[in-house]
Order: sequence, then C-alpha cells, then structure tokens
Amino acid sequence: MAKKRKKAVTRRARRTSAPKRAAAPKSSLLGTVKGATHRDVGHVRLDVGRAGAARVKRLIYPPGFRWSKDMKPVVGTDLCMHAHVGFLAQGQIHVEYADGCVVEHKAPQIIAIEPGHDGRVVGRTPVVIIEFDFEGETVSRLGMPDAHRH
Repeated sequence: MAKKRKKAVTRRARRTSAPKRAAAPKSSLLGTVKGATHRDVGHVRLDVGRAGAARVKRLIYPPGFRWSKDMKPVVGTDLCMHAHVGFLAQGQIHVEYADGCVVEHKAPQIIAIEPGHDGRVVGRTPVVIIEFDFEGETVSRLGMPDAHRH
C-alpha cells in the first residue's frame, strides 16, 4: 500500500509543479541577415542588401554610441550628413541638429532624420534601425530637405 501512496504523491507533484520554461530565443532583430553584406563601421553593425534601385539596411548602434565620438573620426565631417529614413525597431535615439533643435525617437517608430545632425543611443538597449536609401540621392529621391529647417 505504501507503494500506491508514493505514486499518488508523485503524480500530484508532477501536476502541480511549474512547467519548465524554454530558453529565450535570440532576437531576430540582431541575427544574421540573409542575402546582405556585413561590415562594422565606427562601432555600428551595418547589413546592406539591394531592393531595386534602393538599399535596405539594418543598422545596430550599441549602448553608449554617439556619432560625434564614434563616427566623426571615421567620416571626417563635423555632423552626420546622411539622411536616415526607415523604421526604428528597437531602442531610443537622441538627435541634435546644428540649429540646436533636439528630437527623440523611441521604438517602434517610423523615422526621417535630415542631414546635419549628431545622434546618440539613449539607455542600455542597442538601437536597431531598418533604413531605406538611395546612396547619394536619398534626399532628392525621397523629397527631403538637404538640412534640418524649422
């Protein structure tokens, strides 16, 4: 009879114990991008693929990144002169324009950042941006101003 009792306790224990949790999957936002070329520039991970006449890019900015500290030495301009158009999929960014205007973007959000800015990652989460551009023709092809204006 003791054996039956032991089995009953074991069955009950199995029913009431918490289910085991599966390991959290690695974020697909940070995984390898199939069909893209990969490079690291100024601490930014850049994956680029073609879509017709445009490029589709996934940019990963690490926590602590600031354009004027990390990219300025690589690019050689005082401010980022590239237009950024796309989807902020993860994280938060702080953007400052030459005229003193400050803009903050927090995921999830569609973004359009004009040339002539400094920017930095806010917080401890990497920033992931999915960006669309036309290389040197991004501003004109997307009808954007060539610099930030009020």
